Order: sequence, then C-alpha cells, then structure tokens
Amino acid sequence: MSHQVVFLERDSIKATVRRPAFDHQWTEYASTTPDQVVERLQGASIALINKTQLREATLAQLPDLKMIAVAATGYDCVDVPWCRAHGIAVANIRGYAIHTVPEHSFALILALRRNIMAYRQDVEAGRWQTSTNFCFLTHDIADLHGSTLGLVGAGAIGQATAAIGRAFGMRVLFAGDPTARAPRAGVDYTPFDQVLAQADVLSLHCPLTPATRDLIGIEQFRQMKRNALLINTARGGLVNEAALIQALQEGLIAGAGFDVLTTEPPRNGHPLLDLRLPNFILTPHVAWASNEAMQFLGDQLIDNVEAWQAGTPQRLVT
Repeated sequence: MSHQVVFLERDSIKATVRRPAFDHQWTEYASTTPDQVVERLQGASIALINKTQLREATLAQLPDLKMIAVAATGYDCVDVPWCRAHGIAVANIRGYAIHTVPEHSFALILALRRNIMAYRQDVEAGRWQTSTNFCFLTHDIADLHGSTLGLVGAGAIGQATAAIGRAFGMRVLFAGDPTARAPRAGVDYTPFDQVLAQADVLSLHCPLTPATRDLIGIEQFRQMKRNALLINTARGGLVNEAALIQALQEGLIAGAGFDVLTTEPPRNGHPLLDLRLPNFILTPHVAWASNEAMQFLGDQLIDNVEAWQAGTPQRLVT
C-alpha cells in the first residue's frame, strides 16, 4: 500500500528530514494556514504537523487520515480523544530536548539572577562610564549556590534541569504533580504549595492540559518569595499572563523568563511584548531549537512514521 504523506509545516524544523523507507508519495509545505489544512490533507493517510490545529471539525473531513506524527513533544494541538475513537494513531517526539531546554532555562535563570539585562542597559546608557568607581553596583546579584530550585514536571526535561541545578549547588524540589497523573517512580515530591513558598527559582516543565492551564495565577504569585524567579519554557497557557504582569509590576516576584506565550506568534500584539522591564526576558519559543535537538527531532519524526507503518508503533499518545 502506498501512503500519501503530507508535511504541513516543513519550515518549522531546520534539519534534514529523510523520506520514509516505504512506498509513499511525499508532499511538503513551508507553512500552512488554518483554512488550508483540509484541502492540503485531502487523501493523505499520514500527516506531519507541528502546531497545526487538528480538531474534530477538521478531522471529520479527512476520512483517509490514519496517522498524525507531531514534530514536537506537546500534542495539545490535536484532538486526541477524537483520534482515539476513530482509529487515528498520534505519535509525538520524546527525549529530543533534554539538553537544549534545560540549558535555555538556565540561560534565563542566570541572566535574571545576576541582573545581566539591567546591567547591560546601564552600560548602554553610559552610566558605568561616568562612575567614580571601577565597578558599578546598581542591581542585586545573587548566587545560585545554596538556593532552592522548584520544578513542576518530573519528566526527562525536568530531570535534566534538576541535574544542572544540583551542579550549581542548588537544592531541588519537585512539585507534587498538578496534572493528577501517576507520580513518576523514584521521585520524591513536595506539595505544590510548599514548593511555591520555598523556591527561589520556579521552573515549569509540564504539559499543557485542562488541569494545568493557568496553573500559576495571582494566588500562586502571592505565595511565592518576593525574590523568586519564574521560568516558563514549556507552554504559555500554564501561566495566567495578566497575573504575571501584575506580579512583576507589584513586585510579588523578582523576575520572570519566558520562552512561550498563549498565542504564538503574537501577530496582533501582546501585553508581554510591551513589558519593558529589565527583570523580564521573553524569547520567541526557541528553547527547544538547538541544531542538535532539531536534527534529533527530524530523525525521530520519521522513525515514528516508519514504526507505525511497519505495525510496531512507538511513542503513541492515543
């Protein structure tokens, strides 16, 4: 049987993507808008996507579709229950970002903990150049050593982030799983409220689900230390963004580093884009995107397709 394989978002992966080793017809598009999805997937048995939304109304118009290969770990863009009920396999990518995301998280942590952005602004404004001292100590600098790292999410990325934290001499606490899933074996969990109260740095590494949407809101910010940092390299919807702005403006936390927004890309503006604060860093969803990680992802994407076609599916979420 020849499969029609359609890749809707080829430009979302800057890596070599090999063709599957079975009889197929391959079509790829640099990007795809919502109104193009149904037309482009007509007759396709295998869809390769990244962030394209495949909900019931769309899927119901694609009777030939048998497999969806998501080029990401997060699969909240797919109506998984509908796929399960209609025999469509959904596979995601796992383990590809265990170095790049933790490294990006710590880039944000270090920049904020040492006030790099604020000091850079001082230098650019010429303030150091007019100082009477050889150094210009206008912003607090704090070590990571001896501080507490709170982690929400104990999967591969959370564990890798914990390892870096321990290497810095940090005490690591894993928050009790707010997603109500089975706890990961071998992980000692601390109640979520206690992690909020004790963490000097709180870093999010859990999926976006109905249970985790708005996991961090104004009440959670009020429980955190005033010198705490919030890092989100997972999904934008985990944090109530209006509450984040309020927390930063009122000094409920010391700073935040985000790589994600609830709406991406923010074509029509976004309140966080206008937040010109030295203690807030926003990067454009690139924590996952090291060259090495993207190639690993590209390889595993086709591994998943080939395994499904061979009758030995792997990394299924349905």
